[in-house]
Amino acid sequence: MKTLLELIGREFTLFYKNKVLLVLFLGAPILYGVLIGHVYQQGKVTQMPIVVVNEDNGPMSQTFIDMLRDNESIRVAQILPSLFSSKDVALTHEATTIVHIPRDFSSGIQQNRLPELTLFVDGSNTLTSNTAMMAVNVCAMTMKAGIQIQSQMKKGVPAYIATQQYEPFKTTIVKQNIRSGNYLYFMLPGVLITVLQQVLLLALALTFSSEFENNTFGNLVAKMPNVFGLIIVKIVPYMLMSVGIIALYWGFGKYYKMPLYADFWWFTLCTFVFILAVCFIGILVSAVLPSQLKATEVLMVIATPAFILSGFTWPASLMPTWVQWIANVIPSTHYLRIFRLMFIQHGENYHTDKALIALSIIAIVSFILVVIVLAWKMKKVKAEK
Repeated sequence: MKTLLELIGREFTLFYKNKVLLVLFLGAPILYGVLIGHVYQQGKVTQMPIVVVNEDNGPMSQTFIDMLRDNESIRVAQILPSLFSSKDVALTHEATTIVHIPRDFSSGIQQNRLPELTLFVDGSNTLTSNTAMMAVNVCAMTMKAGIQIQSQMKKGVPAYIATQQYEPFKTTIVKQNIRSGNYLYFMLPGVLITVLQQVLLLALALTFSSEFENNTFGNLVAKMPNVFGLIIVKIVPYMLMSVGIIALYWGFGKYYKMPLYADFWWFTLCTFVFILAVCFIGILVSAVLPSQLKATEVLMVIATPAFILSGFTWPASLMPTWVQWIANVIPSTHYLRIFRLMFIQHGENYHTDKALIALSIIAIVSFILVVIVLAWKMKKVKAEK
């Protein structure tokens, strides 16, 4: 028993001597609890952006727009005079619903001509699109009821009968990008992209840290004294293997009958920048931390909450600003936005510019830091000889 207690005490001592493991073991549960708690703190989707196309500009249409603005679940991001370029505007504002108020909407109601209000709903994210659609529909139904009661009561019809006798306008819902309504189509790509980032980070965590642990970094520098060549040597194998993983993902798409149609070369460029960004982050941590275990532990902390923070399932706009800042330094956040825009929402290439620029910035900053760290360590190794 004494020996057993001594060995248990020894394990506690080893644990507390490993500062990185200590920080992660105690800090990770706190960090994840705070992050996830703040991501879902509101508990419901609110202030979802919508775009209104008002071709009427009459009193009834203005009343309806005021009702939309008063609904807490939605936010009128922009009002347009026509449907022309409304899709582009909606994608820019990440709006899931376009509300089309037709010409002569107000006069049509007054003349009992049953004008048609149309909702174009982007179904690429069922949670946000359903919330916005229901909120707009509630406003439309409320306005209908008010017009019905007022119109019929003027004729002496009791209120409870008035609500059943007259419909002032029709509401038509047109759902677009509804293939994401299939939960497999919605979830599988997001999870697979996150897994790709995670396996790359964990593999790259060992690149330089293993050299430091095995005391082979000096030999490596002797064979490749150029810092840029050293970086290329380390990332090329993983970039080539990533091509194999992406090909595997393409095979999954074929097997599960999930065809992906988009500009091949533009998507290839976005994928290349994404993999570069992930590789540079991985070798940066590996170069800074001389222990394989420590590098792996740190990159696990970065990779684990990536999917939750990406905004793929829960709107990023509902997260606190500091959580959005954390999400925006994780490459998969921007790559998942590119994937959704290209393959689910059928956006044009230029709609992905913002996300691609963000990925490029992450890659460039990480690359510069890697060059600085490796140049310093190479100089130190050469000085010791």
